[in-house]
Amino acid sequence: MAQLEATLFPIVAKINEYLSNYILVFLLIGVGLWYTIRTRFVQVRCFGEGMKKTFGNLSLRGGRQEQGMSSFQALATAIAAQVGTGNIVGASGAILTGGPGAIFWMWIIAFFGMATIYAEATLAIKTRRADEDGSYHGGPVYYITTAFKGGFGKFLAGFFAVAIILALGFMGCMVQSNSIGSTFNTAFGVPNWIVGVVLVVICGVIFLGGVQRLASVTEKVVPVMAAIFLLGGLVVLIARAKYIPATFGMIFQYAFQPQAIIGGGFGYAIKTAISQGAKRGLFSNEAGMGSTPHAHAQANVTDPHDQGVVAMIGVFMDTFVVLTLNALVVISTLYTADGPLAECGAAADSTTLGKANLAQTAFGVVFGETAGAMFVAVCLFFFAFSTILSWNLFGKINVIYLFGKKSAKIYAALGLVFIFLGTLMSNDLVWELTDMFNNLMVIPNALALFALTSVVVNSTHMAGKK
Repeated sequence: MAQLEATLFPIVAKINEYLSNYILVFLLIGVGLWYTIRTRFVQVRCFGEGMKKTFGNLSLRGGRQEQGMSSFQALATAIAAQVGTGNIVGASGAILTGGPGAIFWMWIIAFFGMATIYAEATLAIKTRRADEDGSYHGGPVYYITTAFKGGFGKFLAGFFAVAIILALGFMGCMVQSNSIGSTFNTAFGVPNWIVGVVLVVICGVIFLGGVQRLASVTEKVVPVMAAIFLLGGLVVLIARAKYIPATFGMIFQYAFQPQAIIGGGFGYAIKTAISQGAKRGLFSNEAGMGSTPHAHAQANVTDPHDQGVVAMIGVFMDTFVVLTLNALVVISTLYTADGPLAECGAAADSTTLGKANLAQTAFGVVFGETAGAMFVAVCLFFFAFSTILSWNLFGKINVIYLFGKKSAKIYAALGLVFIFLGTLMSNDLVWELTDMFNNLMVIPNALALFALTSVVVNSTHMAGKK
């Protein structure tokens, strides 16, 4: 087994390198630019509308819906998937490898990603199906087969379904539970297997309750976890207030002069900064991946545009609020004049700091080493746990598409096994395989988004005439 892993790892890593650096970055940026232009900057024109629809009647007790979810519950489920360990570990990795300037490129990617996710949510409502009991199910497999008829459409939909089941439903949940287990073991000394058992029990209870129970949990967990993290981050930023101007200065300066902090020639440095910002940004907010449309398809709305503008707020909250706050904490504590990484941005410049412990170290500057580790561990628990819930649902929808409703119980049982195993092992190959299938999901999803442009544009124009 060890020999097989040693053989597969460099192959999978090389595939990921080509997919993420050359194909997917351009493909997803292209989709975002395309929809930004075709919808006449819907993320700007309808931003206020999206905020009003999201927070105008905000309640953490949306109540049991007759079918599906309320619009906010659908958004909370989507954000639960978006706001995961990538917001802490991913942002830290981007800063270490691409310098503070990578955050600027994350913002650019997220801006265009808001138009992409508007299109995804709109199509999810347009093409969703209703079951006999009135509940909804939808996602990319349904708009892929709408875009491409016949065998080609079925192949692309099947390819997407298999990729998302493996990437999110199984291996993705495994790496999320691994993050929970390792951080709790480090911060509190809790054995990993105990964390695994507790996770399996909690997740099992929620899985058995179906969509309604999951929606009830996410609408409460997501606002609470965001509030805890934002409060902690604001405390750090207030304590480091005098460094905030320098922090923003580094983000903008090193976005265009990255060689000054990560070394190498300008061409290499700018490519590294942009690619790190693009990759981490795209797979943090998940715009264009095809994951969050499964949640938005559950929303009890009649106009697809209404859920589209709500979906945009998910990307905004994920990148411009949560991820940015973490980035500001890291840069203002570690990269400013008195920080351990002052004037050295590359990971190689530090033998003790990596993307896994960068956030803990940053919060520890203000909270103290132990309290900082505990705070990040608690936040990671909420982030990763909520992601497990949503990713399991997304995988389940695609399992049912491929194999029928009877397969759902087998899938749930296998999902719990992977969650438990994730807390016990750390396998670089599993992480690489997860990334690879994440990457592969994008291709059929992006093709369908391009093919169905007229459907999305018509929905936007109709909403403008109301």
